[in-house]
Amino acid sequence: QLQLVESGGGLVQPGGSLRLSCKASNFALDYYTIGWFRQAPGRAREGNSCISSSASSQTTTNYVDSVKGRFTISRDSAKNTVYLQMNSLKPEDTAIYYCAAAIPTTTAQAMCAAPSLPLYWGQGTQVTVAS
Repeated sequence: QLQLVESGGGLVQPGGSLRLSCKASNFALDYYTIGWFRQAPGRAREGNSCISSSASSQTTTNYVDSVKGRFTISRDSAKNTVYLQMNSLKPEDTAIYYCAAAIPTTTAQAMCAAPSLPLYWGQGTQVTVAS
């Protein structure tokens, strides 16, 4: 059973930063396309930042328009971890954030557009942006 564990959420003031971590304990995260999704109360789960498998010919990333220029997704292969650096946070970024893994042929763009694609999900971490 593939397990993903998120951490790093919390309460932050508008304009602040957080770094979320997604760690895999029993498989190589590099192999999979990884995405960060979020779900706010009363809203559907949506992808916001995705990164292609390290097995692909070229690593690509994809961001939803609302987070472009503020969020950065990255991998640390040695730590088997994917990060989401979130800067200039806004109240509308408040949500539960999930990381998810999909098969390596999934593009980063497709991953972010379709919450139905991932095979494995973490349990989520709460991010609250409020003054």
